[in-house]
Amino acid sequence: MNTVTGAYGKGEAPDTAGPPTKSAVRNVQEQMAAWKNIDYTLIPIFSILIGGVTVFLIALTVGDWDYWQDWRDRRWWPLVTPFSLIIPAAIFNYFFWKRFRLPIGATAMILGYMFGVWVSRYMNFHIFANFPMNFVSPSTFIGMGLVLDCTLALSRSFFITGFIGAFLFAIVLYPLNWITMAPFHVPVEYNGYLVTVADLMGYQYIRTAIPEYVRIIEESTLRTFGEAVTPLTAFFAGFVTLLNYYLWVWIGSILTQNRWLTRLI
Repeated sequence: MNTVTGAYGKGEAPDTAGPPTKSAVRNVQEQMAAWKNIDYTLIPIFSILIGGVTVFLIALTVGDWDYWQDWRDRRWWPLVTPFSLIIPAAIFNYFFWKRFRLPIGATAMILGYMFGVWVSRYMNFHIFANFPMNFVSPSTFIGMGLVLDCTLALSRSFFITGFIGAFLFAIVLYPLNWITMAPFHVPVEYNGYLVTVADLMGYQYIRTAIPEYVRIIEESTLRTFGEAVTPLTAFFAGFVTLLNYYLWVWIGSILTQNRWLTRLI
């Protein structure tokens, strides 16, 4: 059989060789544009995926403390929420920084979480269960992710990020959400009792009859010398979140090793 040299390649038979191929990019500029388009596609998808994992985690660990306005008290909500949210934040913080040198792990995770949780609250709680949207609207955590990522970007150290960033991660939760929570903490009188607007909404929109849903959430015995529970809870939350960050950065360093990633992929 005679062979030809041309579009089919040197020494290849025209009846067995494939069709002539053409590169999708012709120069360096087109190659860079292709890489940017891939990033623009994959980063939002990846953020939504990791956000979906976080939605599931927060639903299991925080649950009612973030579902309802009347459950966002000054004792447990500022403590449980950052303690649980720092788990995926620490893992993705480590992964993005070690693999790509990008201090965006916590913020990307929280952005994906906010997208997923808003869809869930609107469709499941508002449309399906007819709860008012302002009663079940999720808390905002974007500022917490920015604090953690900015600390890592400036310090380039996981130790400093945990000592400063993770501590601030918990401290800023209450101030970030106070603007949206303040109207629900206005006191009102109801049948001779002084309750908050959030508690009154909890009485009017019945969820279930178990005691956890028919009590006044804000009652608490934990007080500082100034009888203010929020600062004490915030600083304690910062301390335990700091320790939890170090733990999950270490776990993230194990989970993101090549031998585990190759098995997953």
